[in-house]
Amino acid sequence: MKHEVTSMNTKKSLANSLRKAMEKKTFSKITVSEIITDCGVNRKTFYYHFQDIYALLKWMLEQDAIEVVKKFDLIVDYEEAITFVMNYVESNDHLINCAYDSIGHDHVKSFFYSDFISLVANLISSAEDKMGKHLDEDYKRFLGKFYTEALSGMMMDWIKDREEWNRKRVIEYISNTIRISLIQTINTYGK
Repeated sequence: MKHEVTSMNTKKSLANSLRKAMEKKTFSKITVSEIITDCGVNRKTFYYHFQDIYALLKWMLEQDAIEVVKKFDLIVDYEEAITFVMNYVESNDHLINCAYDSIGHDHVKSFFYSDFISLVANLISSAEDKMGKHLDEDYKRFLGKFYTEALSGMMMDWIKDREEWNRKRVIEYISNTIRISLIQTINTYGK
């Protein structure tokens, strides 16, 4: 157990050093030497935990996603969850844009996907309970993936075109679209 805690602390320290470096320069210009010097560990320790800087970036974003999902447990309303994710993106703007430029659209989108999948599943189940109807499990799984893909895609569009997409309007559009289509879907296909 002690080794696991030490390992996690080392990874977090490396991630914090990477965050600091990303505030000063683009991801492609950051070296392992900079990270280990700032963090106070040796090169062997870095490579024990991560294959390269990209693996560290991926791990760091995954940890952020885990923290976001943990906070979703406290959020009842999906509008709150969307707002929470938007707040996270705005407060980590440079990090998200560096990640987008470094690891690409699909990898960043996958982090949003993992954030939203359980939220959407809970939303569908809650709507079924309120309406007293239930969807076939296969269809419910499909619907969960469909809405999650849409939410993740909209977050990616919003990241790149925030001037075009007013934050309040995005939340309103997403909320209305999900609410109306989910009610109609459960009414039509629920038993």
